[in-house]
Amino acid sequence: LGLDGAVAPSNRVTLGFIGVGNMGQNQLRPFIYQSDVQVVAVCDPNRWRREQAQHIVNGEYDKQVCAAYVDFRELVARRDIDAVCIASLDSWHVLHALAAVRAGKDVYVQKPLGMSIDEIKMLREDANRDSRVFQFGTQQRSSQEFRFACELVRNGRIGKLRTIEVGVHSGAGSRTGPKAIRPVDGVA
Repeated sequence: LGLDGAVAPSNRVTLGFIGVGNMGQNQLRPFIYQSDVQVVAVCDPNRWRREQAQHIVNGEYDKQVCAAYVDFRELVARRDIDAVCIASLDSWHVLHALAAVRAGKDVYVQKPLGMSIDEIKMLREDANRDSRVFQFGTQQRSSQEFRFACELVRNGRIGKLRTIEVGVHSGAGSRTGPKAIRPVDGVA
């Protein structure tokens, strides 16, 4: 009922998490401590990660409130889930987000948003049509240290930039390989 400063269940956002590896669990943990949020479901095809995330949630709430799913479609089909956080493999982001949006959920999804412009446009159209709250993670673009690094490069403070090396996590797979080296302004 929201007595004694507690948040009424009708004012609490219920969350489901699709993909609960390192990034997914890092996303999940802070929500457990927010009084106006309740994590009610996790989904991951990896049994160990799925059960670990469920254990974390149930342990923090000190009761068995978090369901665990192998199939993301079961999670998004739940009518009691308001929003879904997605930290699955990159190539699944749009599929998971589309399923959530089409099931009437608001969505937060990790970057990269999609594997092609066409699939990103399709997701945008669905989210806009259904008036869903939608966000994808681009935090590092705004973090002070990254903005400062961009400023140093753009102002020539580090000299002429000739090569950019980009490291990607192992989940990115063969799409980009473990390291991509790009010449800058045609200079290798």
